[in-house]
Amino acid sequence: MRRFMDCFNRRPGATAAAIVASARQVGVKLPAEYEEFLKLTNGGEGFIGKQYAILWSVEELASMNQSYEVQKYVPGLLIFGSSGGGEAYGFDTRTPQLPIVQVPFVGMDWDNAEPMGDSFSAFLERLQEIE
Repeated sequence: MRRFMDCFNRRPGATAAAIVASARQVGVKLPAEYEEFLKLTNGGEGFIGKQYAILWSVEELASMNQSYEVQKYVPGLLIFGSSGGGEAYGFDTRTPQLPIVQVPFVGMDWDNAEPMGDSFSAFLERLQEIE
């Protein structure tokens, strides 16, 4: 994961206790790869390849999902960040694999969801590939 973070302003890593508390708060068992990312950097922002990304800290997950009323508009989505330009990134919790999708903040709906990867590392690779 570090190779994707050359131009990404990282925060210090999250503690295991903070990750467990956040997962309990959002009601989702977070993917192991994502937990490893959070231990490396508890969110941050910057470029991953040519794509700008804002990835929230583990402490922000519950409040940001509530603020955006995600469960009202896209039941089963847990957003964890954005493109900084109107697109949210999140886990599709309707399936056990928790694939990652991109949805617009305006018009947030499953019909507008685009697949971004079957895992957190695949998501980072996808961002790296976007021109």
